[in-house]
Amino acid sequence: MSGTTPAARPLPTPRTRAGQEGLDALLAGPGKALIGLDFDGTLAPIVADPERARAHPEAVPALAALAPKVAAVAVVTGRPAEVAVRNGAFADVPGLEHLVVLGHYGAERWDARSGEITAPAPHPGVEAVRAELPGLLEGSGTWVEDKGRAVAVHTRRAPDPQAAFEALRSPLTDLATRHGLIVEPGRMVLELRPPGMDKGVALSDFAREIGAGSVLYAGDDLGDLPAYAAVDALRSDGTPGLLVCSGSDEVTELRERADLVVDGPEGVVALLAALAERLD
Repeated sequence: MSGTTPAARPLPTPRTRAGQEGLDALLAGPGKALIGLDFDGTLAPIVADPERARAHPEAVPALAALAPKVAAVAVVTGRPAEVAVRNGAFADVPGLEHLVVLGHYGAERWDARSGEITAPAPHPGVEAVRAELPGLLEGSGTWVEDKGRAVAVHTRRAPDPQAAFEALRSPLTDLATRHGLIVEPGRMVLELRPPGMDKGVALSDFAREIGAGSVLYAGDDLGDLPAYAAVDALRSDGTPGLLVCSGSDEVTELRERADLVVDGPEGVVALLAALAERLD
């Protein structure tokens, strides 16, 4: 008795013409396609303790199936590259040779082929801010994540997370400004980091480096808006793109701008797996 081949899972339909053009270009020329992905909230579910964040269990298999069929996969994250590689379990995975991790908004880069990280010297303002934060945050119920090249103040554990977020936004901005840093707001987090790099710059630079013919970018938070803007700019210059929102009710801006909204990391993983199957 002959076996039957399982039907490929269906691809979701973008709600915009530009998004459909981006998806069509990716499918027509996968060898020049760049898949850009945020980590937290996109490949990994959001958790109260960022140190415990891990990629969705099906993320690596989906990426390993898709990566050999496209030009490159880039995980673009505010985390240190080393942490994203560890929490994503991306190292030494057959099929992920075309994966790079652009950590600290592109200031660091890990390449799966070499396993090496390249990065510039840290900004001196980060150390100064790190020293002053304990006094500023005393009694707030917040938690500080030390990212090495940046520090992030999480309010999700505070008695009233949103109130703590709003109350700290101005003083943290003042602190960052005094030391030559900027504040990047996110989902119950305020990150103090050096200026000049964001996910849009990182994505654009990498797309130019590899000569991408199409770009898909998936994110879930305010820090992903620059990457959305970068895809918009690439589309204006003739490179088709698809904007995917890893659905979140906390960040409506991404949902409104996205060409395609999926159901969190599970939906992102399903999209990646469907793309890999379609490109077989």
